[in-house]
Amino acid sequence: MKTANKKLVLEDGREFYGEGFASDVERVGELVFNTSMVGYQEILSDPSYADQIIVMTYPLIGNYGITDEDYETKFPSIGGMIVKENNDSPSNFRYTKTLSEVLEENDIPGISGLDTRQLTRILRDANGIRAIITDADTPTEEAVAKINAHPRSTDLVSKVSSKKRWFARTANCKHDIVAVDCGMKLNMVRNLNNHGCNVTVVPWNTPAERILDFKPDGVLISNGPGSPEDVPEVVETIRNLIGKVPIFGICLGHQLISLAYGAKICEINPGHRGGNHPVKELKTGKVFITAQNHGYGVDKESVEGTPLNITHINLLDNTIEGLECEKDKVVSVQFHPESAPGPQDTIYLFDRFIEMLPESEKI
Repeated sequence: MKTANKKLVLEDGREFYGEGFASDVERVGELVFNTSMVGYQEILSDPSYADQIIVMTYPLIGNYGITDEDYETKFPSIGGMIVKENNDSPSNFRYTKTLSEVLEENDIPGISGLDTRQLTRILRDANGIRAIITDADTPTEEAVAKINAHPRSTDLVSKVSSKKRWFARTANCKHDIVAVDCGMKLNMVRNLNNHGCNVTVVPWNTPAERILDFKPDGVLISNGPGSPEDVPEVVETIRNLIGKVPIFGICLGHQLISLAYGAKICEINPGHRGGNHPVKELKTGKVFITAQNHGYGVDKESVEGTPLNITHINLLDNTIEGLECEKDKVVSVQFHPESAPGPQDTIYLFDRFIEMLPESEKI
């Protein structure tokens, strides 16, 4: 029988004991759950999860290992990972490392053997709980005191964004896109490349004037961690880009565009994290299965009176999932159309963005 050498302590004092299987460090973070059945590598390497401790609801994690080509960022920044069962003997001809090896290399703790169903029910009813991964013999009072003393991060975007610009080129380029990296998943760049776009990736705090110096055909505002209200600089950048170039926002980018138009942000309880959220496109009536990762959303009433129109809604809780301003050539979605490993239902939105771009003069 495995020994419980680690525990997860919630801020209200509840404890869950298990076996540590990654880096032997203590870590405080917001506790969130993800309902995806596959894609744990993409989840742990998604910068939107920076400093968060992720509870995986699917019971077996690690069974196909980690593959070099499937990362969404080079340096994972999650706070920790909680699983029911960790498989440290993957069966996959592509795998290069195990999950525990990658977590240990990136100084990320993990615990297995917990009741993830009970944890998920707690998180479903009380969103935004903070917790600590610590040694099993740490007194409960001490663990809770460490959680309360740990400051909440408001600089997560600056932590995970690129520090300088970089380029991703493709053969037979038809368009040039500038992507504002607020914690961007690499599959967004891959999809733009696949659609004939050269991509210039710039740091989150790049001003509009500098972006326009690149003479882009369009601008992508990426996903990222934390509250959109923590990065007013990006909101100001978007305001200065509106009407001058087509803009496509994804996840955090969607929220930042909303703020730029005067809408408001609200917390969503529970947050949307997983690959099974049904979203309805209002214009066509079609329903798509989407992958999502966010704890904030756009307040529905605040959209009234802005130039924005609602294009998509979530069928689980009726929250806003898409917005557009046809006059300004601005579109945004709360979900991830570039989702890897899936679902791929909404990849067509990249085609919509390309259709908004000016006619190419490139040969």
